[in-house]
Amino acid sequence: MTNQIIINTDVEKSKISRHIYGHFAEHLGRGIYEGIWVGEDSPIPNTNGIRNDVLKALKQIKVPVLRWPGGCFADEYHWKDGVGPRENRKRMINTHWGGVVENNHFGTHEFMMLCEMLGCEPYICGNVGSGTVQEMSEWVEYMTFDGESPMANWRKENGREQPWKLKYFGVGNESWGCGGNMRPEYYADLYRRYQTFVRNYGDNRIYKIAGGAGVVDDYNWTEVVMKNAHWLMDGLSLHYYTIPGDFLLGKGSSTEFTDDEWTITMKKALYMDELIKKHGTIMDKYDPEKRIGLIIDEWGTWFDPEPGTNPGFLYQQNTIRDALVAAIHFNIFHNHADRVHMANIAQTINVLQAMILTEGEKMLLTPTYHVFDMFKVNQDAVALAVDNNFEEYQSKNEHLPKISISASKDGHNKVHINLACLDHLEGTEFSIELRGMNLDRATINGTILTADEKNAHNTFEHPDYVKPAIFDNYTIKNGKLSVKLPPMSVAVISVDEGEK
Repeated sequence: MTNQIIINTDVEKSKISRHIYGHFAEHLGRGIYEGIWVGEDSPIPNTNGIRNDVLKALKQIKVPVLRWPGGCFADEYHWKDGVGPRENRKRMINTHWGGVVENNHFGTHEFMMLCEMLGCEPYICGNVGSGTVQEMSEWVEYMTFDGESPMANWRKENGREQPWKLKYFGVGNESWGCGGNMRPEYYADLYRRYQTFVRNYGDNRIYKIAGGAGVVDDYNWTEVVMKNAHWLMDGLSLHYYTIPGDFLLGKGSSTEFTDDEWTITMKKALYMDELIKKHGTIMDKYDPEKRIGLIIDEWGTWFDPEPGTNPGFLYQQNTIRDALVAAIHFNIFHNHADRVHMANIAQTINVLQAMILTEGEKMLLTPTYHVFDMFKVNQDAVALAVDNNFEEYQSKNEHLPKISISASKDGHNKVHINLACLDHLEGTEFSIELRGMNLDRATINGTILTADEKNAHNTFEHPDYVKPAIFDNYTIKNGKLSVKLPPMSVAVISVDEGEK
């Protein structure tokens, strides 16, 4: 019998780290400037230069951690250029992204202030590609040392008396590519050297993240870096983008795509599962206790830039297809919560698979944002064992699962069932057996995100065209939940049995 799902509510797996719902804000296009930072003198309502509308929206989805300043930008960023009086800060060319001039008005103090406003952990990526060991060491000292030292004194002169708390620090970014075109053996040696000087001051403890693979299936990179430096790291990164086309010849349009391109996008999103399994298997050789977290600090869709925009700004629209990609990834991350400690979508605002798009004073929330909002109930919940026997859907020669699913139990014993129907043409019906729960005495609530067209998206003229709605297309039959999902939909069903 197909289309049956069994959730063992009393078989708890690993805790789903809230950091899986992390974000990434790079100095790229209009991601920082215009997206987050407008300056105190802007007519756009702001708090200390941070846009109020963006701040409110990001607080709503409980952003747990924010990665900055890059990306490729991190390995050409020299942090001392971004502190002190803004009028005296050095201007630089962003050689990676559009060749525009950076005025460095958004630097360390502004970023740490933003994280404090959001109540999230800062995750800083240090410069290995063009920076020195001393530069990296002094940055950590500047931020975290509470005492008498040149860097701590300079921080105080710049208006911050107390040090910040900093947990997450990345030693380089994509060192195999834009971060230096290094061999894994060379990077492993550099990592060992640089991380030595990323020191813990006082009671601040830094979680050191080594740069991992990103050329999709470069398992040799993981093997070499783990073999030579695993005992000196707390996390290892992995980058993977969902691209239906060719990275160099054309990635495909974000809004104008065929049925086949929809299917290819779903297939490539599902590939994340294989990557985690295979890289995880290599990590298990050197870290069988799974002490080292897999940090997927760049993921998401990457399409061709919107016509008429600076191609170096990576600005793309965001459709219901992107929402499905996000849901697929979260379900995969949940199901690998024993190894995946953090994930950071690329990127938060106006870049790639963004949460938010802005245009002057206008702002809209994307379908991807709504998935983050719906799925936030899984933050720090415990993953549950799920078994399913489900039909596939077919497009030409591709056979894909019709449903992506995960389940969790939060601290109040409420069970959350996370569902995505990958088929954009036909919906599906199925039953869910929640073993260990009595549905007849439970309170059930549902939320759904779906659309009538596969390229449906929000615009500044129609910002609520794609938005969540109450989902109640389910019944209880013979102690099971009978559910009907429409095509290309994302749903979260929460089941609360109350006090037993």
